[in-house]
Amino acid sequence: MSGLARCRAILGDLIAFPTVSSQSNLGAISYIAERLEAAGARVEVLSDHSGQKANLFATLGPERPGGLVLSGHTDVVPVKDQPWSSDPFAMVERDGRLYGRGTCDMKGFIATCLAKVDVLERAAATRPVHFAFTHDEEVGCLGARDLVEVLRGREVRPAMVLIGEPTEMRVVEGHKGCCEYTVTFTGAEGHGSTPEKGVNAVEYAARYINRLLELRRALIARCPDGSRFEPPYTTINVGGLSGGYAHNVIAGKAVLEWEMRPVGAADQAFVLGEMARYVADDLLPDMRAVAQQAGISTQVIGEVAGLEPMDDNAARDLVFRLTGANRAGVVPFGTEAGLFQQIGMATVICGPGSIDQAHKPDEYIALEQLRQSMAMLERLGEVYGG
Repeated sequence: MSGLARCRAILGDLIAFPTVSSQSNLGAISYIAERLEAAGARVEVLSDHSGQKANLFATLGPERPGGLVLSGHTDVVPVKDQPWSSDPFAMVERDGRLYGRGTCDMKGFIATCLAKVDVLERAAATRPVHFAFTHDEEVGCLGARDLVEVLRGREVRPAMVLIGEPTEMRVVEGHKGCCEYTVTFTGAEGHGSTPEKGVNAVEYAARYINRLLELRRALIARCPDGSRFEPPYTTINVGGLSGGYAHNVIAGKAVLEWEMRPVGAADQAFVLGEMARYVADDLLPDMRAVAQQAGISTQVIGEVAGLEPMDDNAARDLVFRLTGANRAGVVPFGTEAGLFQQIGMATVICGPGSIDQAHKPDEYIALEQLRQSMAMLERLGEVYGG
């Protein structure tokens, strides 16, 4: 069987596992573990608190510090209400493309790693090659957050990470962070004819939103010189607001969903600090002057670190050698990369497929992209040991 045929077969197997983030990924993790163990890898399956999700961390080669991690997430986004032309969990080939949920985001990269595990085994003769395949990237990088804490506590840990998110095999060295929050406002209901006797949760949510929009304008002025992102400054988006249930009732509850995409940690701290002060100094005193039980609570849905471009990046330079590229770019979408960077690992993104196909009905990856990804791993086998 040719390398491409092997990769295609493995990808078909992976697509058949419906690893939507709301469901278990254990079947896919077991499949990957079995193939890596057969190649001689030392495999760890790290379950989450529910026992229904797991990360996989595996190593080929000597047990020593350093080495490269090949990383990807196993979960996919939902397919509900999307107009697919075929079963999204039964991969089909048409016109040089492989269709199915997760083909490009990002089981295609995982399939190339498994298809080239023999090459990677030879590459790991003198320094280790690691694999990190995570759960729940699509809902806040939950698996990667757990995994980096495991790695942080180890004396022996990798030095570099290559994350195979779909970049059409372009080398990427930076992206913004992604921080998502749900804020619940608890007021005091009453008759709409006397609004001053109640605490209208929707009105306080509106005041909160207005402050966010003021900060959005301030963030434009804080735009760092030379920012390569588009747009170049930190952004804030109000995603949803719900509350109240009748025209003539003071709304007793409101729920606000919002996100921020910071270009750096300083902007994230600025926004969260300003909002915390506004809640403590303005909103809560006004609410509790009418009803002591009124309150505002914030739930952190996900705080995914950005990937900061670095002058010194051994992972980027290695992938330059593997692909022949000599420039690295930045992307608007988020990944798990910043989490690995936060624990001191050189990190780069480069993988098969286009992000333009991700999350859409009839998601696909071109066979040529898989060929290029496998060629990169072949080159790794040639240059890595030195």
